[in-house]
Amino acid sequence: MPDNNESSTDGFLLQGFSDYTELQIPLFCLFLMIYLLTLKANLLILIVSYKTSLIQTPMYFFLCNLAFIDIFSSSVYQPKLLLVLLRGDNTISFIGCIFQLHCFMSLACTEFVSLTVMAYDRYVAICNPLRYLIVMNRRFCVILVISCWMVGFTEPLSHTLLVSTLPFCGSRALDHFFCDLIILLKLSCKDTFFIELLTYILGSIIGLPAFILIIGSYIYIVATILKIHSSSGRKKAFSTCTSHVTVVIVFYGSILITYMRPPSQYSTILSKPSAFLYTSITPLINPFIYTLRTKEMKQYVSRRSIVKH
Repeated sequence: MPDNNESSTDGFLLQGFSDYTELQIPLFCLFLMIYLLTLKANLLILIVSYKTSLIQTPMYFFLCNLAFIDIFSSSVYQPKLLLVLLRGDNTISFIGCIFQLHCFMSLACTEFVSLTVMAYDRYVAICNPLRYLIVMNRRFCVILVISCWMVGFTEPLSHTLLVSTLPFCGSRALDHFFCDLIILLKLSCKDTFFIELLTYILGSIIGLPAFILIIGSYIYIVATILKIHSSSGRKKAFSTCTSHVTVVIVFYGSILITYMRPPSQYSTILSKPSAFLYTSITPLINPFIYTLRTKEMKQYVSRRSIVKH
């Protein structure tokens, strides 16, 4: 009698764009451009922050951490997707699929916590400016960033281990462009109710408190800004927060719409656009949002452009 888990050890087939054979090359060019721009934009933030010593300030220190997350997260999916589109080889090994799944969940969790830390940083800067550099000292900032990565890569371990033991006795075809948790659960021939329940529980333990802390921080921030008598002062205070709020809305919105609903209501047709948003577009637009909103970044880029010309 054949082993029920035999198909899983053989790997899976990524069929995200296999129905659009005539668009393989245009899609390859599109995703290659997005990936290269993502790397360039996020590396620019790291280089500018380092060369101008902005990385010494807490806000830019956390921004560099977000840039690292975006570089790693886009590198989890994009290279494999580019190979699939260019060569047509859509196979991915079982270990590679589990690794991709774990990296996705870990980096998403790390970004959740990191965005919460960045909201707290803005809260201290605006609501308690005189003690800002004392509270957000270098040692505390380093501890916060290390904690973000530790929580991010520890929380999904149970999911990874449980999914890696599931038997996949039917089709190996994943109707997606990366190894998505819900699709893997639907392919399994074993009852996955416990893993689905664990997803909601752990998602609530990490995501819900993080979201509440962000909302709480901005309630205090808005209340403090409204007390500022100078209109220019209020505008400056708001401008330091709008970029972070924009990133939070885009990231939280795309993730929650996709995963915080029953698997029975999961649609690959609808999930692909939202997955494209948080796996490709969000890492790309994050640095542009912060660059356009941050005076120091704009000044550095402008100076470099003048020097080149």
